[in-house]
Amino acid sequence: MPLTTIEPDTWQALHEALFEDSWDETINCHRSRYAFRGLSDQSYELATSLMRLSGSFVTLESHLLRNFKKYAHRSMVEKDSLWHWLTMAQHHGLPTRLLDWAYSPYVDLHFATADLQRYDVDGVVWKVNYADAHKTLPEVIRDALALQGGFVFTTETLASAIPTLDDLDELSNPETDYAIFFEPPSVDERIVNQFAYFSVLTNPELSMNTWLNSTTAPSVKIVVWKELKWEIRDKLDQCNITERVLFPGLDGLCRWLARHYSPRAKTNKNQVPAQGRALAY
Repeated sequence: MPLTTIEPDTWQALHEALFEDSWDETINCHRSRYAFRGLSDQSYELATSLMRLSGSFVTLESHLLRNFKKYAHRSMVEKDSLWHWLTMAQHHGLPTRLLDWAYSPYVDLHFATADLQRYDVDGVVWKVNYADAHKTLPEVIRDALALQGGFVFTTETLASAIPTLDDLDELSNPETDYAIFFEPPSVDERIVNQFAYFSVLTNPELSMNTWLNSTTAPSVKIVVWKELKWEIRDKLDQCNITERVLFPGLDGLCRWLARHYSPRAKTNKNQVPAQGRALAY
């Protein structure tokens, strides 16, 4: 199934798009199998922080991780596995081949609307069916997931099935590449509150955009019109989807207050203000 793009023109239509295809007949309830990722500008690529280093970034990956493991306090990682180290490295800002996703579409609507300096451009929420993506994995990896149960890998399962970066790279081949979605350990409240998990591609040079255009797993690019951003932002704030909740601690509190109390130009309900409001993060 090719990647599709939709452009909802109302809050109601956006809401329907986010929750479409969430009904699971096997368990008789709404249980979406989609990963969500929100960005403030729809033109942004789904590029990893490792890719954004540019240059010979692939050759830097092992050096970055080796030195992170060398200098990071050993007590910060629950288990000495590649996937625990990658989780902590990504979580604390080290360039890695991981991408952040969330189970909650509201969390990623937050990330699509949190930057007030980007209200002059359309945002985006990507949704990818991780369950169908995993059906394309090599049999030995699918068997490991089936033995674990569920639709998303744990770090323990990945440590057993793919213990090293070399093992991960070897899954890539000229015919196809694979995406793996996994849940990180609940190392702090930020991961828990954001309902977060990660994706990793078997080819570190491949962007998620390229992979989405080649996979049979259902995926959707939901454009968040700039004209809707204020309405979305106000309704998310009322739902308590804010920096104060998603980034527990004083930093998140201050980011929420700075945004919440920024002067807002008088405007019609869904009209973009003529002048943007500067906000330092």
